Amino acid sequence: MPSILAIAAATFSVLAAMLGAPAAQPQRAAPPEGAVSIDVVTANGSGCPPGTTAVDVTSGNDAFVVTYGAYHAQVGVGAGPTDFRKNCQLNVVVRMPEGYRYAINGVEHRGRVSLAAGASGVQRSNYYYAGVPANASREHRFTGPFDEQWQTVDEFDPASLIFSPCGAVRNLNINTELRVIAGTSDRTTTNSSMTMDSTTSSIYHFIWRTCD
Repeated sequence: MPSILAIAAATFSVLAAMLGAPAAQPQRAAPPEGAVSIDVVTANGSGCPPGTTAVDVTSGNDAFVVTYGAYHAQVGVGAGPTDFRKNCQLNVVVRMPEGYRYAINGVEHRGRVSLAAGASGVQRSNYYYAGVPANASREHRFTGPFDEQWQTVDEFDPASLIFSPCGAVRNLNINTELRVIAGTSDRTTTNSSMTMDSTTSSIYHFIWRTCD
């Protein structure tokens, strides 16, 4: 178990296999200079109650940031019976200048984990485009005793990136979950918890191409 960072790579080749790999890969483009914005169509789940989630594009149009204000799973002292698991499903639309398309080529999640001896935590992510039958997921585990900031990184295989279609809008679905398992820890005397950080919870990195 890393002392500070839990880092893993996710290869999403199943998406390319389902859709068919393109015959030639266009060159990567610089981020568009025009306005890029994110519309949140829906935000559902115990980890993202109404009014607690924000999504913003970075100033350089190279990523978008999801910030959660109430994403906190816990077990033990002070925890309710359903607090051990929190989840959030976001459905978003990326608005971009005409002539561009995007893919997500890397994701960072971060927060705080505090686990008593015998307890464990799980962070799961699942990403897919609306209308695409395939999806890809990644899971990261933490084992107590552990009390630090955490970060997980999902890196995408460039050969399997799925780009948004030119001249059409395709919604991106983002499912995340935090789960804390008491295990052999004493719930009557300890509390174990895991949160998505309230400053910069998740960063989704764009890769851009033109429609030429």
